[in-house]
Amino acid sequence: MSGSPLYFLTISELAGLIREKQVSPVEVTEAILSRIEALDGRYSSYATVMADHAMDSAQRAENEIAAGRYLGPLHGVPVAVKDLCFTRGVPTMGGTPVLSGHIPDFDATVISKLASAGAVLLGKLNLTEGAMAGYHPDFPIPVNPWGPDLWTGVSSSGSGVATAAGLCFGSLGSDTGGSIRFPAASCGIVGIKPTWGLVSRYGVLALAKSMDHVGPMTRSASDAGIMLQAIAGHDPNDSTSLPGTAPDMLSGLEESVRGVRIGLDRRNVEENVDGELSAAVLAGISVMEGLGTEIVQVNMPETHEYTRAWNLLCSAEAADAHRATYPSRRDEYGPWFQGWLDKGSEVTGAGYARANNVRAECNGSLRRVFENIDVLACPSTMAPPGRVTREQLRAPMGGDDDLKWGRFTVPFNFNGAPTVSLPCGQNSEEVPLSLQFVGKHLSEPLLIRMGHAYEQETDWHNMRPPV
Repeated sequence: MSGSPLYFLTISELAGLIREKQVSPVEVTEAILSRIEALDGRYSSYATVMADHAMDSAQRAENEIAAGRYLGPLHGVPVAVKDLCFTRGVPTMGGTPVLSGHIPDFDATVISKLASAGAVLLGKLNLTEGAMAGYHPDFPIPVNPWGPDLWTGVSSSGSGVATAAGLCFGSLGSDTGGSIRFPAASCGIVGIKPTWGLVSRYGVLALAKSMDHVGPMTRSASDAGIMLQAIAGHDPNDSTSLPGTAPDMLSGLEESVRGVRIGLDRRNVEENVDGELSAAVLAGISVMEGLGTEIVQVNMPETHEYTRAWNLLCSAEAADAHRATYPSRRDEYGPWFQGWLDKGSEVTGAGYARANNVRAECNGSLRRVFENIDVLACPSTMAPPGRVTREQLRAPMGGDDDLKWGRFTVPFNFNGAPTVSLPCGQNSEEVPLSLQFVGKHLSEPLLIRMGHAYEQETDWHNMRPPV
């Protein structure tokens, strides 16, 4: 036990208490719903609170556990999901009023899998409009619990805020260009972007299907493994889901990381990166070296053209994903996402082909980078979360002048490789900093073991915002 209050326990800690019947799922769910009611007016992490559904699920879990039918570490644990995941009978809006009347008649596969694991679904979490970068003027903006004027990271911002603030024990986010990693970094939590295709996207509103990933956001690496284990695996309803059985995410969790080869491009980590952040990342790598990993120097490719290509591919695929309502209901979209869809609608076939060729070149370069390493280490972002106003977050999109934002994220949406983002410090203003490990396809168990090993040597995963 960490000595944390109930709402800040990890899933692993809470699961032990539930399994041993020291706390009941009903008591825990009541406590978290009361906390949401008391605090979320300030943090705006939830789009829809499913209180009745959550209490029914908690009572069912309690009865099952009492009868000796314990399902595993998510049984009776309250979690929440980004409001992209179809939930039967519950609005699934994707941050846009165009979908405010969208009430699915079936559950997304990830929702069904969480239910099968016995998890208690608390509700749906707020996000940017369409899971891109700006918020619709009619929708609330999640507030970073580390500071009300700090960026929460797009677009799984509600997931980051709710998990960091103790308004759920874990959440699901989605990542097309950084939207699990950015809010995980900004809110001081753990986020895993899985291998593309490992987690079904059936029943998940799309931004760009060829780059969308669904993954867990938690307060420890092992918790992320627990949630990922529950949602991973082949789904016949998603033709892009990977065949076969998913890896055992917690396999070898406590084993040594000695001999693991970590790739490091020191120039990439330091050049045009916030100084305190790069120092914290390098310190984190030194911790891993002290555990017996081998640091291997690598050369990362330049990424400016990758981000430019990502913008073109993502906007074009977004226009396709919204073809039922765009352009027929264009004026109902907010200024930022309206501009994004406009941009995507102007992409030509030749332009998309050129951008896709850049993606192929990126993937080839990354294969060479990973030729002699097991894991790549780098920051999750280029800087700690900056200060931003509500007006800026709802303003129309700007140009493509700043092509640096995707440096540590976009390449791994292009190649679909798994990543884990971990808290690795605080800067002089006590704002969270984040270290990212990137693996080869289906190496999630190794990434989780790396994260867990790092957490055993440091205390950054235990830092909590002043909520």
